[in-house]
Amino acid sequence: MSTASRVTLGLAVSISTAIIGYVHYKQSADRLRLHDGVLRDVEQQQRRKHENTYALQQQIDITKQLKAREPSSISSDKPEPPSTNHTQSNLQAEKSAVLNEGEAFRGVSQAGTTNRDGSPPTDIA
Repeated sequence: MSTASRVTLGLAVSISTAIIGYVHYKQSADRLRLHDGVLRDVEQQQRRKHENTYALQQQIDITKQLKAREPSSISSDKPEPPSTNHTQSNLQAEKSAVLNEGEAFRGVSQAGTTNRDGSPPTDIA
């Protein structure tokens, strides 16, 4: 073999070895970087969990304080005004009134219409 061919072969082998070494190094660095991202995500989830737990505990404390104040405001000598909240019976009465209005509307809109067999139309909703 000539000297030029030996130099060319040595140069090609060394460049190939350098490229392969760089690729392996880059892969391991990328793997470590991806693993660090997973660790950051886990830490972030833990931090959010602690923040949510803290906020929940604060809400529980505030609720206890408000419930502690509630009996003192109820025990005052002034009579309470009627509440504007609807009771269950009021809600049921309003619901039935709305349904009756809907039936009346359907009766007006379908007045005088019948099916081919002479029966009144059915409402498919």
